[in-house]
Amino acid sequence: MTMKSLTIATLALIASLTTAYGQVKSVAAANNHVSAKPVTTSQNPANTTRVRVVGEQPGLTSESGNALGDATVTAHAKSGLNNHSDSARLSSISTAAKNPTPTTSNDHWRIGHTSLKPVTSADSASSSTATTTAVTNSSNATVSTQIYRVGVRDVLDIQLPDNPGKNSTLFTVLEGGVLEYPLLASPIVVVGLTAPEIATLLRQRLKIFDNPAVVVSVRDYASHAVIITGFVAAPGTKTLRREAIPLYAVLAEALVLPEAASATITRQGRAPIIVDLKDSDLSSTMVTSGDAIKVSGLPAGPTEFFFIGGEISSPGQKPYHAGLTLTQAILASGGTSDNSGSRVRVSRQGAGGLLTTEEYNLRKIQSGKVPDPILQKGDRIEVY
Repeated sequence: MTMKSLTIATLALIASLTTAYGQVKSVAAANNHVSAKPVTTSQNPANTTRVRVVGEQPGLTSESGNALGDATVTAHAKSGLNNHSDSARLSSISTAAKNPTPTTSNDHWRIGHTSLKPVTSADSASSSTATTTAVTNSSNATVSTQIYRVGVRDVLDIQLPDNPGKNSTLFTVLEGGVLEYPLLASPIVVVGLTAPEIATLLRQRLKIFDNPAVVVSVRDYASHAVIITGFVAAPGTKTLRREAIPLYAVLAEALVLPEAASATITRQGRAPIIVDLKDSDLSSTMVTSGDAIKVSGLPAGPTEFFFIGGEISSPGQKPYHAGLTLTQAILASGGTSDNSGSRVRVSRQGAGGLLTTEEYNLRKIQSGKVPDPILQKGDRIEVY
């Protein structure tokens, strides 16, 4: 009996010690539930802790659209979450992932209020490419008006400031786009290069001097040109001093006539461009070498006439315009003949097709005693 009692007492003591140890462990875990050690991506997922987001983020989703809820997220996601000491916000911490992590090292994650979405390097590259293209397109138009690429027949002025000579400094770009410079062992190709680029090339190729200073400029521009025709006072070939210049600059050199209304730009490989010259924005359209420009006037309307005969130098059908007077019509017909008198008969078609006639005395009109009558289209004038 003594041994049995001792055994029972020992078991009871062990049970009480186990219960006390469990309570102490629970208290320690409660006091330290927000101080979990961060887990890096190099740790074994099997040893990681779980994360459950509650409260305001019940809809936290993965890229695949599945609700996370009790699901786990990677350390990438955990690093983007805010730390909360409120146990109601974060009941446990986890970095083990049920969904696969990004497959490339350049991928990164964007974490929103209710969603978790990976942003890959491809997305970033696409955005960067679109931005670069827009900037490039906007800058190309500006650059083309500021540079000039040398072509055949252009005359270059090549100066060596540190080594001046008595020979000519002017050299023409020959067929094939080559430049023959006497201080070089062989010709060099310069077509398509700018003057500063040609200077750099010469500096590299000149072996008789140690790092020589070279200055290159275009003296005569001949390779870039456009042709302009139509309603201009000075038609013909116009040279360009840039890769592209605004249309209005070419029109100013060609002296556009007042009746000009539009310009048609024909460019190889492209549909013709029609520009309204009254539109200042369209007049800024860029023209480039090889363009053909035709300036047109207003569309011709229906032609109207009057008719004159009798003692007149040039009888017949004559163009009519609004506001034409009788004396103007006579002068436009060469004036009266030597045998003419001072009387003029003007016949005009009235209602019903009947002609009405009035007579005028030219001497009284010319002396200002009677007004100079205004004609109408289709009038018939007879001088006698």
